[in-house]
Amino acid sequence: MKPTSPRSAPAAEEQASLWAARLDGGTLSAADRIALDEWLEAHPSHRALLSAYCQFSTDLELLLPALPKPADLPPATVGQTPPMRRNRFWLAAVPIAAAAALLIVFWPATPPHQSDRFATTAAERQTVRLADGSRAELNAQTSVQVEINAQERRVRLAAGQVLFTVAEDAARPFIVETPAGSVQVTGTVFEVRSENSRSLDVLVAKGSVQVRPAVSPEGRHFSPRSLTAGDRLSAGNGEIRTQTLSSTQLEAALAWRHGQAVFADDPLEEALARFARYHGRGITAAPGAGELRLGGRFSLDDLDGFLTALESVLPVRVTRSLNGTIQVHPVDAD
Repeated sequence: MKPTSPRSAPAAEEQASLWAARLDGGTLSAADRIALDEWLEAHPSHRALLSAYCQFSTDLELLLPALPKPADLPPATVGQTPPMRRNRFWLAAVPIAAAAALLIVFWPATPPHQSDRFATTAAERQTVRLADGSRAELNAQTSVQVEINAQERRVRLAAGQVLFTVAEDAARPFIVETPAGSVQVTGTVFEVRSENSRSLDVLVAKGSVQVRPAVSPEGRHFSPRSLTAGDRLSAGNGEIRTQTLSSTQLEAALAWRHGQAVFADDPLEEALARFARYHGRGITAAPGAGELRLGGRFSLDDLDGFLTALESVLPVRVTRSLNGTIQVHPVDAD
C-alpha cells in the first residue's frame, strides 16, 4: 500500500508509522489530536497509511514472541546493526511489504485464543487489541467480555459504547452480543452502543454488518437488518429506526474516540445526557431548557468548561447541588 504521490511516499510512511506508535502508546494531547487531524486531511493517502501501520503494529505485537530471541542470534560484529528492540518505532524503517512478509513467515498456524474482560470507569476511554488482531475502542462506562477461539470471535457488551475494527477472517465470524440484540460481521469497522437492556445503536463506518434485534418486551419479533457504511440503526421502545449519515455526521458521531462531543443543532437535553453518561454524573435540564438547541464541538473531559460554555451561548444558568447533581435552567426560571 503506497500513497498516490510517489514523491511523498517515504516521508508519509515514516510519519504514519510514528503516529501509529504514538496512538498505541496512550492518549494524545489536544495539540497532538489537532496535529494528527491536520496530517490526515493533508493528503487522501494518509488515512489509509495510518490504518495500515496500526494494523501491522497489532499483528506484529502478536507474532513478536515467535521471533528469534537475542540469545538465539549470532553475536554482532563491528558495523552490524544490533538486534531490534521490542519497540514499534522501528516500523518507521520497515516498508509495509516487508512487514507483510514477516507476518507470512512467523504467523502461527493455530488461530489465537483469548478470554478476557475489559471495562472502563467514568471519564475513561481505553483501546484494546484482541488476539485475532481486531481492535476495540471503549468509551467511558463500558464493560465487555471477549471470547475468541478457533470457531468464532464473540464479544458480550454488558453496557456502554465500543468501536470495533475487525480483522478479516471469513472462517470465524465476529459476533457482538448485547441484551437488546446482536451484530455479526467477518471484518469491518462499526460501533455498538447499548445503554440498557432495551436499547441498541449500531453505526457502520466501513464494510457491512448484520444486526439481529432481540425480541421486544412486548413479544414483538424483528427480522435481521443489513447495514453498510454510513448506516445507523437504533432499536428501542419496541421500534427499529435506520438512517444514513453523511461523512460529516459520521465524523461527529465518532468524535468521542478523540475525547470530543460534537453537536449540530441538537436538543440540549441530549447533549447533557451524553456528558452525564461519560462522567457518571446526574446532569439534567429543567423544564424549558431541554428543548433549546445546541451546536459546537466540546471536550468530553472538560465538564466544567462545557457547562461554562452553555451559559455563554444559551440563555441558561447552571446550578450544582450538594450531592453533586447538576441542573441547567432557563434564565427566566424562578
